[in-house]
Amino acid sequence: MNAACVRRLFPAVALSAALLLPAVSRGQERPVNVVMGDQFNNRVETTQLRGDVVVLVYAGRHGAEAAMELGRTLHTRFHPTADGAEPKAWSTQPVVGVAGWPAGMPVPDVKVIPVACVPEVPKALHGMVRRRLKQESPVVPVWLDFEDVMRPSFGMVADEPNVLLIDTRGMAQGVISGHLDQGKIDQVVALIDDLRKRAIPEVRTASFPAPVRQ
Repeated sequence: MNAACVRRLFPAVALSAALLLPAVSRGQERPVNVVMGDQFNNRVETTQLRGDVVVLVYAGRHGAEAAMELGRTLHTRFHPTADGAEPKAWSTQPVVGVAGWPAGMPVPDVKVIPVACVPEVPKALHGMVRRRLKQESPVVPVWLDFEDVMRPSFGMVADEPNVLLIDTRGMAQGVISGHLDQGKIDQVVALIDDLRKRAIPEVRTASFPAPVRQ
């Protein structure tokens, strides 16, 4: 992947060509809420997933197959028991733990969501697209970008997978675009895991006042 394939989300929040996530000050971050529908005609939005790391894998029509394959790979890296699970249970497998996470507290999940960018489809044919997707993906939701949300908002390389990372607070952290070989996938997995680790809650110890002498 070269530098031309890494599209900036906005100037202060971007991934370098080496896929290194830079430190971002709070004043430079921005919350995002991606809203659209899926093939089941459900309204879906990323704020519903606050508390988990959201990974939107999106592409146009010609990049859909590669994007779906990348999405499956990322999902199974964080949900290894999904590999070989029944289709209905594929998306509900437990997520791997986070090193140093406090015992007894829920661990942030990694929600890998495929997004089909099809703004060229006329509204009269939206129903046909949904029906076809329900046949091809009867269980796993596929978000449908009929309104051309992703390309102008986050950038998009034509005919290639594009990955938007959103942290547990709902803050967009960057976009990675283009073909990812195994080494690059490993780096993306490390970036996602780092976003999970940032959410480790602070453990505070209650202090009690010294007993008052009578």
